[in-house]
Amino acid sequence: MRTTLVIVDNPKSWPLDLKGVEVVPARRYLTDPSFTNLRHTKVFNLCRSYRYQTVGYYVSLLAEARGHKPIPRLAAIQDMKLQTMVRFVSDDLDELIQKSLGHIQSERFTLSIYFGKNLAKHYDRLSAKLFRTFHSPLLRAEFVYQKKWVLQSIHSIAGNDIPDQHRPFVIEVANEFFARSQSLPKPVNTRYDIAILHNPEEGDQPSNERALKKFIKAAAALQMSAELIRKEDFSQLAEYDALFIRETTSVNHYTYRFARRAAAIGLVVIDDPESILKCTNKVFLAEVLQRNHIPVPRTMIVHRENYKQVPDELGLPCILKKPDSSFSQGVHKVSTKEEFLAQTRRMLNDSDLIIAQQFLPTEYDWRIGILDGKPLYACKYYMAKNHWQIIQRQADGSKREGNVDTLTVDEVPPRVLKTALKAAGLIGKGLYGVDLKQSGNQVYVIEVNDNPSIDAGLEDHVLKDELYRRIMATFLERIEQGKKAR
Repeated sequence: MRTTLVIVDNPKSWPLDLKGVEVVPARRYLTDPSFTNLRHTKVFNLCRSYRYQTVGYYVSLLAEARGHKPIPRLAAIQDMKLQTMVRFVSDDLDELIQKSLGHIQSERFTLSIYFGKNLAKHYDRLSAKLFRTFHSPLLRAEFVYQKKWVLQSIHSIAGNDIPDQHRPFVIEVANEFFARSQSLPKPVNTRYDIAILHNPEEGDQPSNERALKKFIKAAAALQMSAELIRKEDFSQLAEYDALFIRETTSVNHYTYRFARRAAAIGLVVIDDPESILKCTNKVFLAEVLQRNHIPVPRTMIVHRENYKQVPDELGLPCILKKPDSSFSQGVHKVSTKEEFLAQTRRMLNDSDLIIAQQFLPTEYDWRIGILDGKPLYACKYYMAKNHWQIIQRQADGSKREGNVDTLTVDEVPPRVLKTALKAAGLIGKGLYGVDLKQSGNQVYVIEVNDNPSIDAGLEDHVLKDELYRRIMATFLERIEQGKKAR
């Protein structure tokens, strides 16, 4: 059963009459051993202060240590103190802030946010966004006008700080909020909660819909609850034990912010922010692979001072890559010197460094899926018909893809497997897809991908449901290791 606790300094002086929830004195929650072993528990920390080493601070701290879901979490408390985080939120919500506050004539404005709502419905969207970002039940946001409206600060308030005239409204929205929480389906013998970040509108999703359903089913078989989340669920991360990113990642993208935030608040994350940083930048990969003597096609890091040397060094045709290319996008084959110069200049306008690589024509690329330093699956991705890549993109936005053969790990040539494992080991212990070319007896690493494709009917062709179970079992193992380490 899911338990909801509201923790306050002193219930006798608590000004709100809340229905259907247990209001608990903070010191009792901290000292009574009966709370220690509660499971599936949400803790609404409504103490007077969250300052470091106050009772309110320790309520959220111990709630996290007990495996409860405190609101706010310590990370949210710290975020409210960080001016950089406040500026980031102000920039991220800029359009909504201007639209919501554009009619105000003064230079300052205070927004009171009670369980995601404000007395004036006009501010409900902005209130809800700030509540979902900082996830504290009672908030006060201060805005100032500096050529445009900006969020200057935001902080939690105590129940006793609610103006008398606001209290009937706060009681109403609080009771609605808790009634909604209680009406949610109760978890049945689930140990942990996993968020799967995805975007159904994305053109090249790392996992198709059937695969996502199989991940959820595999988690349930291990007594875990897996739930699909989207970009707008950023503030809900604190309610989970782990984050699984099934959306194309990039450093300048919310997927990276999700990974950073999840890691910062102690969630198990695949793929972790460091893996995203390393894998999504081809310049880093080129440097680290060559430095560690892993065979790669002849490669140059190209900039404005050396780009004219590339055709003589690598020969033509050669391959040019954007540092953050993915799914065959931002990768160009150039066959003549004129094509090379034109394409290079265009790409250097967007990035100070790009990658040039020797062109190695092969019938297929190897993809070795690796998780936690162990091989998970193996595929041969064949080139699209009459094309040099596995995906051929048409001018009208459509695409053609080559065939895929999925093999057992035992069928992979030992040199291919050994090289893939060594390359992935330079990145970390996450979930990686290592792309390799085999030319004669030589094996070359093309790149190491975080967040590799796992589609039902393709990468799972050999292991079937066992592939999904192994990935979810890794989450389970890491979550339990993290709990033991606390």
